[in-house]
Amino acid sequence: MSVFPKISLRPEVEDYLKEGFMNKEVVTSSGKQEAERKFETLLNRLSHPPSFTTVRVNTHLASVQHVKNLLLDELQKQFEGLSVPILQHPDLPEILLIPVIGPRKNITKRQCEAIVGAQCGNAVLRGAHVYVPGIVSASKFMKTGDVISVYSDIKGKCKKGAKEFDGPKVFIGNGISELSRSELFSGRPELKGIGIRMTEPVYLSPSFDKVLPNYLFLQNLPSAVAAHVLNPQPGEKILDLCAAPGGKTTHIAALMHDQGEVIALDKIANKVEKIKQNASLLGLNSIKAFCFDGTKALKLEMAEDTEGKPPFLPESFDRILLDAPCSGMGQRPNMACTWTLKEVTSYQPLQRKLFSVAVQLLKPGGVLVYSTCTITLAENEEQVSWALRTFPCLQLQSQEPQIGGEGMMGASLSFEQLKQLQRFDPSVVPLQDTDSNSLRATSTEDMIWLANKDCIGFFIAKFVKCKSS
Repeated sequence: MSVFPKISLRPEVEDYLKEGFMNKEVVTSSGKQEAERKFETLLNRLSHPPSFTTVRVNTHLASVQHVKNLLLDELQKQFEGLSVPILQHPDLPEILLIPVIGPRKNITKRQCEAIVGAQCGNAVLRGAHVYVPGIVSASKFMKTGDVISVYSDIKGKCKKGAKEFDGPKVFIGNGISELSRSELFSGRPELKGIGIRMTEPVYLSPSFDKVLPNYLFLQNLPSAVAAHVLNPQPGEKILDLCAAPGGKTTHIAALMHDQGEVIALDKIANKVEKIKQNASLLGLNSIKAFCFDGTKALKLEMAEDTEGKPPFLPESFDRILLDAPCSGMGQRPNMACTWTLKEVTSYQPLQRKLFSVAVQLLKPGGVLVYSTCTITLAENEEQVSWALRTFPCLQLQSQEPQIGGEGMMGASLSFEQLKQLQRFDPSVVPLQDTDSNSLRATSTEDMIWLANKDCIGFFIAKFVKCKSS
């Protein structure tokens, strides 16, 4: 049952996305009706969180069973005795799945309110507490220790420090204030910790703030699939071309048993530092992270020795992951996107620049995996079609594991080619109403099936570079 409105988009953006779903290859009226229904369902799903919280065990430092036992103890503390299972994914053995409880409809709304920004609200719906920078407004009488209702300002209309707000907002749960209103808006830059400790969120997910940081990494299921599809092997030289914040980078290194070399590039310095911190925290020594623009990562002639730093000579890498910058329209939950059509369509040219560099940096016989966390045809299937036309040296490959659905029509790819793609589409399952009773009545197999389907929107394509190129 839907508790939030569908994701709010600018009309021209919604029309653009809808056009991709209502593609020219769907010719029958019933087919067009089905495509329209699927599109509307997808917009509704995007405003709600996935049915499972997904975490990756750092198998470099500990066994999955050991970490699972530690996590069970942690969940009992957080959920105050509520019995929630932890499932090990059968195809991704280092991935643990925790059902999300909700939406909970019996929460009493309080007179005292706090308004948080949309990004903060999205994080709360996936288990986070409210940190001070995310609080936009609070009732004038709010004191430390008050039980308050938290709302997400989904359209960014609330003014910082307002004492009340009647604009578009969505109730996301109750919590206890760690600070008074006057402290919250005192302007003290050192106030960055928890401002509201969530006690009754609409969706109950575990908080992973400082929980087993050496052993666990929060990671969406399709992101973990992408690293497995790349299939890195010990001793290889791997490039993660757009790596921040390092989830896939550290996963690749762990799958290689930290044997080989994983080069991680990102052009934003503080994000590169985050990659280094994550690698250190997880005890992975094979990762080298550089602040560098991936579009400039190709060096076409021998110059001074760069000692393994970018740019790199052609055919330097055994495998390359291009998790490309994208419009991010598969992320969940996301109740509002204020991007213009110009912004949404700006990613395709950038993705092609990065892809062209990746093809040249890849060794003959090497593997290139292209992925995005968006739902648009232009950034996914159209890019595959373009790549196959532009680079005759590339062959599209089937993927293992194949957990997502096949690609979407509309980019002139054959049915066989569409089957070689993976598109994770949360519209294929109805919204779930999950409580402890329904969990007890659901088999492990059904829960795994749901976790595979009711995740973020995501896309994966795998290519091999011909040795004769």
